[in-house]
Amino acid sequence: MDKKSNNWRKSLVLADSSIKEAIKALDDGSMRFVMIVDSKHKLIGTITDGDIRRGLLRGLTLSESIESIINENPITTDVDANISTVEKLMVEHSIQQIPILSENGIVIGVHIWEELGYLSHKDNLMVIMAGGKGTRLQPLTNEMPKPLLMVSGVPIIEHIIIRAKQNGFRNFLIAINHLGNLVENYLGDGSKLGVSINYIREETELGTAGALSLIEPLPSLPIVVTNGDVLTSVDYSEILEFHNDNRSAGTMAVRIQESQNPYGVVETEGFNIVEYREKPITKSLINAGIYVLNPEALSSIPKSKKHDMPELFETLRVELNKKTTAFLIHENWIDIGRPEDYLRANQ
Repeated sequence: MDKKSNNWRKSLVLADSSIKEAIKALDDGSMRFVMIVDSKHKLIGTITDGDIRRGLLRGLTLSESIESIINENPITTDVDANISTVEKLMVEHSIQQIPILSENGIVIGVHIWEELGYLSHKDNLMVIMAGGKGTRLQPLTNEMPKPLLMVSGVPIIEHIIIRAKQNGFRNFLIAINHLGNLVENYLGDGSKLGVSINYIREETELGTAGALSLIEPLPSLPIVVTNGDVLTSVDYSEILEFHNDNRSAGTMAVRIQESQNPYGVVETEGFNIVEYREKPITKSLINAGIYVLNPEALSSIPKSKKHDMPELFETLRVELNKKTTAFLIHENWIDIGRPEDYLRANQ
């Protein structure tokens, strides 16, 4: 496999590009930033994953220019910078990539944390909720639990584990109920995937959060939780870092959902028409089924009772007055809950 540093040219974006084009460069370059350049590849600035997420959250659209989200004063090095200097810059500024510039300011490469020998393994536990009955996918789920349904010849849950392993996670806890023995028989202790897997066995269905009350002992680090039917290309470690950086009690991954009114909308004041909008598009943030929770958040979940994530976040936010945050996913994401979703995932 080629190293990321061999792909740095895919992370170059011209200054007149759109946010959508910047996102494509993020995906193609497989790094956490893109470098904004002129036609001669002279560096203008950088845009990180977080810059894009913040821009979208404040209302920017994918078709808009990247101009307003460019960091025009990024950390850079010249070609002669030694490794210890590069390491110090990365640690001091909490960054994992630094552009390498010629004396004329032309981008000639990128320093990457992982390629300096620091591929980060996460000690945090990752929990996969795999106990649901998948009733909307019947009859496919009559004799097969939804997490074991094949997508491109690989079970959904194996896709999730492989992706998380690529992001540095090695310790997994899987909550099982409906046909859970099949999940356990297939994955075992995780050794065939190069990870460690343990199980929470729900005696009754406990919802999207209830099984977390059965974790013993409480972990010492924040845990990442994902529904067992969500496939995404997001980097799970980025959600964890976002959570830690914001000192949140709970972080919920969200997606922008657009819905178009099929009719023209008329705004009035009394009998007077003050505005007319033709088939307006409404944007909402929807729950993407991926979370990060601090250990103390688990203590507020009722023991062995059905409890869902929205209830838990309301408890944290309203009753306990804890900080909860939203992490915007712009990467590929699909919730395989309906037959048409399952078909789309395989396509």
